[in-house]
Amino acid sequence: MTPQPRTSALAAASAVLQRDLVLALRRPSQLLQPLAFFVVVTLLFPLGYTPELAKLRSIAPGVLWVGALLASVLALDSLFRDDAADGTLEQFVLAGQPLAALLFAKTAAHWLLTGLPLALMAPVTGIALGVPIEAMPGILCALCIGTVTLSLIGAIGAGLTLGVRRGGVLSSLLTLPLSVPVLVFGARATELAITGGSPSGALYLLAALMVLGLTLAPLAAAAAVRIGLE
Repeated sequence: MTPQPRTSALAAASAVLQRDLVLALRRPSQLLQPLAFFVVVTLLFPLGYTPELAKLRSIAPGVLWVGALLASVLALDSLFRDDAADGTLEQFVLAGQPLAALLFAKTAAHWLLTGLPLALMAPVTGIALGVPIEAMPGILCALCIGTVTLSLIGAIGAGLTLGVRRGGVLSSLLTLPLSVPVLVFGARATELAITGGSPSGALYLLAALMVLGLTLAPLAAAAAVRIGLE
């Protein structure tokens, strides 16, 4: 009998990505929570700070990025924990496929369900903060790049706290300091886009962080998950 060919790592990762997307779409409330949190946080500033668009425009970069960071962290607790509870992660370890590739697929699903909607929503909430229409492409580009890195960093934090009961707070404490460079460069790119400057320098730095995260984060997350499952 001819042996069946092994599933390639790419096919396995694609299957994991499709599975996570389908499962998430069956629970739309979990998808809307980070997005609703981001919208509420950003829209509270015109009410609690000042309605003057000039002043709101000056703080818009920090508001948008802090809101996006906190909303991204809010969705991290369920990144690996549900799969660890039902034994799926153990099956990933025993599947004979690179664990880093499978976890990268789960991280990509997290970005598609959390980071990308946040980036697309940012220009809409930016209008309430006095952000000019001309700045929207730069803001959208910065947030798309930055949220990828935030998801990758979050995967490491979620893996490190996998074996900790109620590790959501600990995961946030681990993730937030590592996310500071993304926050700084992302806010700088947004500020330059709003003031009419060229955000290319800050965007290059954000892209460099993303490439570094794509290179190292899946391996670090795989090592953290193996430790958490032991």
